[in-house]
Amino acid sequence: MQKIKVIGFDADDTLWVNEPYFQDVEKSFCDLTKDFLPASEVSKELLKTEIQNIDKYGYGIKGFTLSMVETALKISNNKVPASIIDKILNLGKSIFDKPIELLDNIEFILQKLKDNYKIIVATKGDLLDQQRKLKQSGLLSYFHHIEIMSEKKEANYCDLITRLNINPEEFLMIGNSIMSDILPVISIGGNAIHVPYHVTWQHELSSNSSSKNEFITISKLSEILNILPLLNS
Repeated sequence: MQKIKVIGFDADDTLWVNEPYFQDVEKSFCDLTKDFLPASEVSKELLKTEIQNIDKYGYGIKGFTLSMVETALKISNNKVPASIIDKILNLGKSIFDKPIELLDNIEFILQKLKDNYKIIVATKGDLLDQQRKLKQSGLLSYFHHIEIMSEKKEANYCDLITRLNINPEEFLMIGNSIMSDILPVISIGGNAIHVPYHVTWQHELSSNSSSKNEFITISKLSEILNILPLLNS
């Protein structure tokens, strides 16, 4: 990591709270549809629908809401009342009203890093929603570049590194998802630091058995301030 020039930060559940809001809405959705299936079965059907719809809707609130509606129709054999559909739509919309809750002294951390590195956001999700959250976060001035990606796979990171005009070994990605933020970057020769978050979307959980020696895991984001000077000494 001695050659790092650019640090990429994931946004959701790395810079600010995100997944707990979705999980709270999912619990309410399961309660609304409990007459059709038990909550655990509704959650399984919803996850299955979400994954099937990623290629159509991408990631974010809109796709999640449409997947809830589709799941309700499926498990009820199209008999779910219109009043329930209306409540599901309002549940989805309610996530837009959640506050932007920054994590782990993030502004202090960015302030310490910005003079030594180019700092970027590399996140996936709905374009308008991520732009909204970035604006409301008050963090935009710290970032040299914003990359809102449709996916976070090796090819996407290769494209990003090309646009940044750097080599893979000069890039460090920091995020909470091993599947999206860590393994693809390691695979193309970059560097990664994993910051686990206490809640993770099930689809982002990785069963990959790659050696943990290939990346660093820290318990909280502020620990990077102790790591990076050592890696770049």
